[in-house]
Amino acid sequence: MRFCPKCKTLLVPVNGKYRCPSCGYEELAPTEEKELISKKKAKVEEKVEEKELTETMPTVAVECPKCGHKEAFWFTQQTRAADEPETQFFICKKCGYRWRKY
Repeated sequence: MRFCPKCKTLLVPVNGKYRCPSCGYEELAPTEEKELISKKKAKVEEKVEEKELTETMPTVAVECPKCGHKEAFWFTQQTRAADEPETQFFICKKCGYRWRKY
């Protein structure tokens, strides 16, 4: 974390720089921060590859609430406390719409 030397407000990273939202002070981010920003961008790009992952997921006969297609990929994930049941997620094979069943 970096703080503004003028007004002591927390600096916010914006386009490879640190900017103070209060007084407008700016400074260049060190190379470590630039690497961290590029790693975050790489994680976003990994999500694009998610479509390739769905091809190996199991399918189930369920109607898509958006387009009415009768088949979807599905997976489960623990989204609440451990003593609660898992949440089942569906991804339509036709339009890619996501929905869940508690």
